Amino acid sequence: MPENLTLELPTIDSAIALAGEREVNLRKLTHMTGAKLVMRGQDLLISGSHNQVSRANRILKSLEPYWSVGKVITDVDLETAAHALDSRQESSLQAMQSDALGKNRKGEMIRAKTFRQRQYVQTIRKYDLTFGIGPAGTGKTYLAAVLAVQALLNNEYERIILTRPAVEAGEKLGFLPGDLQQKIDPYLRPLYDALHDFIEPEKITSLMERQIIEVAPIAYMRGRTLNNAFVIVDEAQNTTPAQMKMLLTRIGFKSKMVVTGDLTQTDLLPSQMSGLATAERILGAVDGIAFCYFNRSDVVRHALVQRIVEAYEALET
Repeated sequence: MPENLTLELPTIDSAIALAGEREVNLRKLTHMTGAKLVMRGQDLLISGSHNQVSRANRILKSLEPYWSVGKVITDVDLETAAHALDSRQESSLQAMQSDALGKNRKGEMIRAKTFRQRQYVQTIRKYDLTFGIGPAGTGKTYLAAVLAVQALLNNEYERIILTRPAVEAGEKLGFLPGDLQQKIDPYLRPLYDALHDFIEPEKITSLMERQIIEVAPIAYMRGRTLNNAFVIVDEAQNTTPAQMKMLLTRIGFKSKMVVTGDLTQTDLLPSQMSGLATAERILGAVDGIAFCYFNRSDVVRHALVQRIVEAYEALET
């Protein structure tokens, strides 16, 4: 027996946020549930069988904290809500939605978007050393940067240290123009970008001059002890085992370190072993160290990124 349901939305903004650009979310929901969804002004008409309409309505209702305030619903939000429904984790979804990690410069609240991201955030909060491993676009570095900035603003740590190896496929530092700082800046740009989402550029400059925020290549870490610091090691798949051991032994008192990387995108020479792969192999059972893994379902960038990762994974299997 066909069933019809009308969902009355509070504002035009909420209708736009729910439907998505060119109503892409309505088409996605139709594909996921089999129900037909039509937006008419501020009314969303849902039709189909009882089960189809019920499933579509429950997914939409679970995302109401987002679209009701005009926050645009994404493909990942829909997938996570459907997974929560299917696995009876609605309470976990609500907890994830209520756990705001911080507010960016645009005033937007930043939250984990998938259950693996949520686990990653909770793990970083709990452990002094966390490894985040997975494909590009899964939020490994970004979420760590959010937590680092908030911890600094809450006076939990005295400084933030962001570091990554200066390795790039097909390039050497000597070929780049400028002095050493100018040479290494392109490699550190993703870390700068994460900071700029939360801190005004002028304030970042001041914090860096006072060494409260330090962005540097891994070579600068040798011989140091990093006390009272939140340390983020990015692109760790491009470290050598010796570099990784050196980094991990820099952890000092009252410090936290997050190491992120994608083992499928190593730019080292074929004869070189990745320090991240080595650490994964020998530290997996060490007490006090946590490993979090992401896959293509955690990609929160453009939908094309998820499909690209999926295509490459299919080729490699």
